[in-house]
Amino acid sequence: MLVLMSIPHALLALLESRPGYGLQLKNEFEAWTGEVWPLNVGQVYTTLRRLERDSLVDAEGVVDERQRLYALSETGREELKRW
Repeated sequence: MLVLMSIPHALLALLESRPGYGLQLKNEFEAWTGEVWPLNVGQVYTTLRRLERDSLVDAEGVVDERQRLYALSETGREELKRW
């Protein structure tokens, strides 16, 4: 069965279980897809900023004083359910 997904929805799905930061989400996505769909980390961070702009994720702080930690917002949970 072929399942098509958008990068934004995939990131929302990854954030459903716990907050994460860009590189971590990139690595989880690639592991999730069997590494057949590589992501550019810049694309991940750009997508996270758009999701934050659209109130689908919230910035929850920073990890190691450099990486922003993102969490699924309530609006993001609703969007994920619709998807």
